[in-house]
Amino acid sequence: MVSLRAYIIRRILFAIPMVFILLSIVFVVMRVAGDPVRVTVGLHAPPEQIEQIKERLGLNKPLSIQFFDYLWQLLHGNLGQSLYTRRAVSLEILDKFPATLELSICSFTLSVLIGIFTGVYSARRYNKPADHALRLYGIVTYALFIPWIGLILQLIFGVYLGWLPTFGRIDTLMEPHTITGLYVLDSILTLNLPSLVSSIRHLVLPSVTLGIYISGIFTRLTRSNMLEVLRKDFITAARARGLSETTVVYKHALKNAFIPILTMMGLQFAMLLAGAVLTETTFSWPGMGTFLFERIGLRDFTTVQGTIVFFALLVIAISLVIDIIYVYIDPRIRY
Repeated sequence: MVSLRAYIIRRILFAIPMVFILLSIVFVVMRVAGDPVRVTVGLHAPPEQIEQIKERLGLNKPLSIQFFDYLWQLLHGNLGQSLYTRRAVSLEILDKFPATLELSICSFTLSVLIGIFTGVYSARRYNKPADHALRLYGIVTYALFIPWIGLILQLIFGVYLGWLPTFGRIDTLMEPHTITGLYVLDSILTLNLPSLVSSIRHLVLPSVTLGIYISGIFTRLTRSNMLEVLRKDFITAARARGLSETTVVYKHALKNAFIPILTMMGLQFAMLLAGAVLTETTFSWPGMGTFLFERIGLRDFTTVQGTIVFFALLVIAISLVIDIIYVYIDPRIRY
């Protein structure tokens, strides 16, 4: 049996070549896409201006030198300078990332609660009408188009009923004092009740949109794993001892079915952070998705490259953390 420390070290070492390959792909793809400076400043810009920008960004050097400069800057936490604002890309990401993180946490929590509850209930009602209905729910929700779900919710709860705001992150002039960048948490920490109410109201529709979309994945996965575990001998033994069905299902069966669910939880949370573009643009949410969409439109080469690298490293880091958590839940996977 491999020790926990050795397992963690090995997983980190495995992640290093993965990061290198990923960074290499990003570098090559962004160069193959065309001359970033000419695309940014326009085809009719003076050659002197183009050369000046290339020299400032180091794009006039041979590709091999550019690649090693690129890796060296990343090792020092430098994601480059925006062609559009002249600010460091890392600072712009820090400005936008808290909004995406807040939305992802709320959406993820909602999707897990809905998905696990419906999956367990579906498994308990196997082959009954409720099971068929929840299986259909899992298929339909994942097949729906995110902007369509968002627009329907906006139309019903924002336009017709007028209960909830349909865009933005908080009402004008109600931003709380920034501590973490997460408006809900900052409002609680500063005891700012109006900001807390406003930020929660703005979170509801985009969170529900993403939460419903992802919950179907957890419904199907939880159901399939629960059905498998509920047929095990130790479940039969637990029922034979006279334990209540709730105890058998939630304390014994769900715990043993949870490892594959945890895998999907880690992957889906990482994808939420990296892929909330459609939801954020639908609700004008000022997060990373909207930020990346705007900078692609502005042909801001360095910002797009830095943002993609940031997302990629974030996904790898979350995957590594999930692998380590597995060990604490099931020591059998230390191999």
